Amino acid sequence: MVAFVAGLELARGFWRDAVRPILDDVLPGVAHSAGRLGSGSEVLGFDTARSADHEWGPRVQLFLSERDLAAHGQRLDAAFAARLPKTFRGYPTHFEATGENGIGTMRETDGPVRHRVEVTDPHGWFVGQLGFDPAEGVTTADWLAAPTQRLAEVTAGAVFHDGLELLGPARARLDWYPHDVWLHVLAGQWQRISQEEAFVGRCGEVGDELGSAVVAARLVRELMRLWLLLHRRYPPYGKWLGSAFAAVPGADGIAAQLTATLAATDWHTRERHLGAAYETVAAQQNRLGLTDPVDPATRPYHSRPFRVLHAERFVAALTARITDPEVSALPPVGAVDQFVDNTDLLCRPAMARAVTRAATTEPVDRPPGAA
Repeated sequence: MVAFVAGLELARGFWRDAVRPILDDVLPGVAHSAGRLGSGSEVLGFDTARSADHEWGPRVQLFLSERDLAAHGQRLDAAFAARLPKTFRGYPTHFEATGENGIGTMRETDGPVRHRVEVTDPHGWFVGQLGFDPAEGVTTADWLAAPTQRLAEVTAGAVFHDGLELLGPARARLDWYPHDVWLHVLAGQWQRISQEEAFVGRCGEVGDELGSAVVAARLVRELMRLWLLLHRRYPPYGKWLGSAFAAVPGADGIAAQLTATLAATDWHTRERHLGAAYETVAAQQNRLGLTDPVDPATRPYHSRPFRVLHAERFVAALTARITDPEVSALPPVGAVDQFVDNTDLLCRPAMARAVTRAATTEPVDRPPGAA
């Protein structure tokens, strides 16, 4: 058994002690950048010993210019296959393809190494991850078509060397949304809450406690994502959402409210704890000063006996503060992973961009009170 080491630490050492010496020998003096970015739990800092069962281990992205990649990429790939050590710090550097999808698992080998040194260029890599190259500018459409999981993957992790001087500026450009896009994404998140917040009580009223619990769980997820967005953090996908949420300073209070919501066995208790969570998140937005203060207290749902926040009030307040005409003209659907919840689509930038174009070119139907 090999003692677990965090994947980013492993990758940094792998680059320094195994990959770079081969690069320097094969292409001495070539301009390059290197890091550990993209998919993988270690990039977000959530890896554990369990992560080692697939696509985890000695991994690095090596970036060359497009010209050098075309001229030398295959030779470098072959050199790494032939010359990388069979193990690094006790972990095999060979990834054996398993299953029909070719997912790699570390295995010892006596032959050439099927390595995970990804030799690429910045433009091609960013386009493959996001559908656009931030070095060429980031449009509103680019921001909205990029799932927050992908934005987290390209801005987290680590850059070990940036001789091309492209990774640092690109990651800085993607560090967070422009202000008006952020307001639009926040409004889209509140909009999702406003669409279902009354259903916890309505399901419970007709004896559908299971339906009430399902709706409450959906709303808990939306509040967790909203909490992260308010703290300028890209919400990751489901596996790591709770881990990312727990890492936000001051999350303990709302975490207790959300946990109590999920543990409730009757809709009245469920609604009460969820209402407390609404008020906590609403108060946090008020503290940020993004809009004029909005009363964070819950209230009756029109004439029906359900307590809600009427989250559309926050949609209207945020939308009213957007000054960019392009963003202001958008329908209140937010970014792609606020109106699409299909992993296969969100993992394909071309599909995500096509769906976003369709969703954001519909005529605007403003919520009441919005500018």
